Amino acid sequence: KVLAMLDEEIAHARNGEEAYAGFKLNSLTDKKIIDKLIEASEAGVKIDMVVRGICCLIPGVEGKTENIRIISIVGRFLEHSRIYIFGNSKRRKYYIARNTVRRVEVAAPVYDERLQNKLQDMFDIMLADNQKARYLDAEGNYHRVINEEAPLNSQEYFYTQAYHEL
Repeated sequence: KVLAMLDEEIAHARNGEEAYAGFKLNSLTDKKIIDKLIEASEAGVKIDMVVRGICCLIPGVEGKTENIRIISIVGRFLEHSRIYIFGNSKRRKYYIARNTVRRVEVAAPVYDERLQNKLQDMFDIMLADNQKARYLDAEGNYHRVINEEAPLNSQEYFYTQAYHEL
């Protein structure tokens, strides 16, 4: 299904439309998905990825993966959630996923607009992390995210938010 959703975004990009994919994963090692992400980037699909662990894709390579941004966030909490986002803001689709028995991943669409907004906010906060996030460069090296904005540790932000919602 991920490959089919990426194919849809590739078609939109090739038609001159805005195309987007966002992923929050623990690792990225599947060659078929990596090849499809490269194809999507080459077609002009903008891709944001939060990959906590192993990542076998190098972003930012001119002509290949220049439309892909990858960050890793490793903090005090071990996260297993997966978020998949496809499409521009007018036709955006959200999925959440989790591994089951024998590490088979099961994904479910999220239709509720309130939950979609929550997922988008969470994803945006992770992308804005400037304390624990490291970005992956075109040479395969990770670097601290440096910016002038107020400090944001996404894990601590979510922890505090969950604690206050109790």
